[in-house]
Amino acid sequence: MDAATLSDASLTNSYFSSSFIGVNGFGSPAEPKYSMMQRMTTSSSSPSLLNEGVKNFSHNPVNSPTSSLFSDFGGLSMSHRRKAPNPAASEFIPKGAPRMATMAPSAVQAFPSPLFPHPGLSSSTAAVLAPGMSLSAGSSPLHSPKITPHTSPAPRRRSHTPNPANYMVPTTASEQNTQVIQKETVGGTTYFYTDNTPAPMAGMVFPTYHIYPSTAPHVAYMQPKANAPSFFMADELRQELINRHLITMAQIDHSENTGNVPSEVDSYHSLFPLEPLPPPNRMQKTGNFSYITSCYKAVNSKDDLPYCLRRIQGFRLVNTKCMMLVDMWKKIQHSNSVTLREVFTTKAFGDHSLVFSYDFHAGAETMYSRHFNDPAADSYFTKRKWGDTNPRPPRQHAGLLPESLIWAYIVQLSSALRTIHTAGLACRVMDPSKILITGKTRLRVNCVGVFDVLTFDNSQTNHLALMPQYQQADLVSLGKVVLALACNSLAGIQRENLQKAMELVSLNYSSDLKNLILYLLTDQSRLRSVNDIMPMIGARFYTQLDASQMRNDVIEEDLAKEVQNGRLFRLLAKLGTINERPEFQKDPAWSETGDRYLLKLFRDHLFHQVTEAGTPWIDLSHIVSCLNKLDAGVPEKISLVSRDEKSVLVVTYSDLKRCFDNTFQELQSVASGSL
Repeated sequence: MDAATLSDASLTNSYFSSSFIGVNGFGSPAEPKYSMMQRMTTSSSSPSLLNEGVKNFSHNPVNSPTSSLFSDFGGLSMSHRRKAPNPAASEFIPKGAPRMATMAPSAVQAFPSPLFPHPGLSSSTAAVLAPGMSLSAGSSPLHSPKITPHTSPAPRRRSHTPNPANYMVPTTASEQNTQVIQKETVGGTTYFYTDNTPAPMAGMVFPTYHIYPSTAPHVAYMQPKANAPSFFMADELRQELINRHLITMAQIDHSENTGNVPSEVDSYHSLFPLEPLPPPNRMQKTGNFSYITSCYKAVNSKDDLPYCLRRIQGFRLVNTKCMMLVDMWKKIQHSNSVTLREVFTTKAFGDHSLVFSYDFHAGAETMYSRHFNDPAADSYFTKRKWGDTNPRPPRQHAGLLPESLIWAYIVQLSSALRTIHTAGLACRVMDPSKILITGKTRLRVNCVGVFDVLTFDNSQTNHLALMPQYQQADLVSLGKVVLALACNSLAGIQRENLQKAMELVSLNYSSDLKNLILYLLTDQSRLRSVNDIMPMIGARFYTQLDASQMRNDVIEEDLAKEVQNGRLFRLLAKLGTINERPEFQKDPAWSETGDRYLLKLFRDHLFHQVTEAGTPWIDLSHIVSCLNKLDAGVPEKISLVSRDEKSVLVVTYSDLKRCFDNTFQELQSVASGSL
């Protein structure tokens, strides 16, 4: 049996089980208005999420101004004509792009129209392209590299745990392929395995006990804080993870639940509302999906994983042919899109409801709540005297977003659209209230596939025929989102403010950003593709890739600090089961005699030392160093003094390790019933 193979498999399984679990949260249950959440016990070591500084994470507030946001985005139309910028790359200019054929206007769902219409392309035409065909020749997602060629070797699905021996150069060529076969007999069965323990090489010595290496230089020089913890992860990252855990584990307060939330819905239980529930007598519909919606966190009883349930109230699904589109959405896995898992109907809420199940990302907030929910944020746009010749203030003092942040959003949103369009689908929810932000700049497009089910037309023979036109609408919606971000105000996308908005972009941002907005909002004489904006993004794509990899380096360095902490925790847990045990096998003095007495004195040596003045001497590095030496069993000697200072015992860490292992094995044997 190959021990290395077992190690790789176990590590890989644990990695996939922890890294690919879908979590998607749209709201912070820490708001005071969430009165149904159970109050959780907090302590000084576990910072509370319940504070006044937490943002409103509700991603679809029914009573918020976002109810009219879709109508503002969808109703924009402008007859003013602008010349679209040329991407200045011949390979991105289509040759002989097909035109759209006419279709019945009643069969088209309303979507945002271009702000600057082109006379040569009517908005009332439909595509004659088959699903998945090129939208712009030479630059469509289908013509760009998206998968590994079939002739390429298949990627390894299981990661391989690096072995330090692989980084050692053998002294002779004959030693390169030498493997030591070990055997071990357990219970009468002999196991043979390959010993991958690195053999000591000439001129190379390993430490005799576990140590904490210093921070890697490529991370040390990028640390924003010089006083970052040396043994533990950064406080900011720890706080973010704790907040996510609190939101994931939040439960509804059943004492205040008036019965609006059922205990189970299909295979989901432990429902928790992620946004304020609409009143029971509410009759008006929301402006997003034309239906009253609500959102819940729930746990699936099949896999015990948390999911986000988007409920469409009062919708009766009359035909299951739309599940063909749902199956297409379920196959899309992208880092900037919330994955749709399943769609089902239910009567658990007391009516006919349609429920969409998505991955749950705890702690996420919408782009609307982060950037457009502050009334004072758009004061620069609404109160500025346009035409004023006075020098304008710097952008950072004008309440505008940094251009680097806007480009980071553009790269992520265009990446999500590229994958969706390549699959032959359309996003149709490119809206600030439906774009989630986790962490600082991580975006995910939410609520994908909802419009495809709600607007499904059974009379259509080809249900993908309208997708090319919906994809064009996605590009217009992307341009409006970028324009709103550049103005830092939703007022900038209103028809009467477009001229002011473009002037603001010209004064404060680069020409590339202005050209990108104009290209997306101007109706073209040809069908466009999301790849057409790649020349405008240019080298900024590499800037975002570099920032992402640097962030990965910082997180890996924080993870490296926690590698040894789990081992030390297990060591302390074992030591705690031995020390001060009141009775063992009817012997009250068991923990005060023999090997246990040495471990008691070692515990005092770890935690109970005092200074010459009699004050407690607390040094974390002393505790960590002694525990590492105990775990490794080094031959270093240590002096243990009794509490009455009448006895001094000089022992080695190897002796303490032997006492420690034997004592805990005795406890474990009795606990398991072996004795």
